[in-house]
Amino acid sequence: MKLSYSREAISDLIRLREFIATKNPEAAQKIAKSIRQGITQLKSFPYLGVEIELAPDPAMIRDLIVTNDAKLSHPNG
Repeated sequence: MKLSYSREAISDLIRLREFIATKNPEAAQKIAKSIRQGITQLKSFPYLGVEIELAPDPAMIRDLIVTNDAKLSHPNG
C-alpha cells in the first residue's frame, strides 16, 4: 500500500512539532515519532482508525489517534 500526504497534512505536522518544541523539545520529538509510527501502521492496517463520515470517501479517510508518554502542560493549568 502506498501512503500519500497532502501538503496541508505535512504543513500541519511541521507546525505541530514546532509549536510543541517551543515549550518542550523532547516532547515534540516523542510526539512526532508516535505520529510517524501510527501513520506507518496504515501500510499494514489500512482500515485502522475511525472513518470520517463527512469526508468525500469516508471508507478511505480515517482519524488515527496516536498516544505517547509525553506530558504537555498549559501555563494556566
